Amino acid sequence: MKQISRRRLLQKAGATTVAVTGMAGCLGQSGGSLDSVTVAYVPIYPNMQHYVMEQAGYYEDIPADITIERFSSGPSVVKAFASGDVDVALFGITPAMVLVDRGTNAGILAANSKNGFKIMATTELVARYEQEGAATFERFEQEYGRKVRFGVPPDGSVPDTVLRYWIEADLDIGEMDTVVAKSTVPPAKAVQTIQSGDIDATIIQEPFATLISQDEGFGELAWSGEILEDHPVTVLFANQRVINDSVVAQSLVEQHAAATEFTTDAPDTAATHAASVIGSGVSEDLATAAMDSRASAFVSDPHAITDQTETMGSFVATVGNIEAPVATENLFAFDPYDAIQE
Repeated sequence: MKQISRRRLLQKAGATTVAVTGMAGCLGQSGGSLDSVTVAYVPIYPNMQHYVMEQAGYYEDIPADITIERFSSGPSVVKAFASGDVDVALFGITPAMVLVDRGTNAGILAANSKNGFKIMATTELVARYEQEGAATFERFEQEYGRKVRFGVPPDGSVPDTVLRYWIEADLDIGEMDTVVAKSTVPPAKAVQTIQSGDIDATIIQEPFATLISQDEGFGELAWSGEILEDHPVTVLFANQRVINDSVVAQSLVEQHAAATEFTTDAPDTAATHAASVIGSGVSEDLATAAMDSRASAFVSDPHAITDQTETMGSFVATVGNIEAPVATENLFAFDPYDAIQE
């Protein structure tokens, strides 16, 4: 757990401070009531804005005491959020859907990343797919007497959802569990697992996709940005307590947008910040190299991900992770982002 001391926005230009303070009435919400906010994150590359905000001091410009908590997995953050132990979380779009579907009073303040996965596979499987397309999986099974072995993060995660969409909706070759032999492999272990020959393919985010691609025995089978164009990966999710404090909510989104701009303008520095926080074998060189990947796309605008969020929500509902698609107006809290655009 890391706590960042409160620093008022008085450091900024007077006009900015006035604008933030005056916006509380525009949003129709109370402002300035929060003294402290707990921010949770999972140490994955798609949460790039968090690393910039922490390492470059952007959290210090939010008018509340910020406590940062690191979690090892998405499910652990979901549990903490649902129990009220954290106020803000940077995690996948699908956990956000699940929480709102289950009645948690919260919303997405900003997008973090999109198009963030690559399906990496053995060069043999890549060559087969280039020649045979969707028929690859059936013909592989006929020849080898077994299904293609896929290492996938836990059920209901964003990569699991995207992979299911690719197989079931895009390729339209049947339910995923009947097409491939799936095993649960955390992203950090995917590189070792595929290199050891225990799996034939995996859907993985950066920088691990870049690391796998550096081995000549593996290549890119597909990119999620072509499977489901502009699909969201991770988001900035906040409880109603934060959303209702327009000053804090808007400041949080403002710093998030500044971190996205920083990442665009200084990608190598942002990658260095990410490596310093993530650890777990993610070196500065690897984090920097992954910035060149088309699976590294960082955004803040929540409006930019609404269409594909609806598509993903409908699909998630059909596979039973949520009762029904969550309406956009119930899943997103647009006011703080819209306010900083004025």
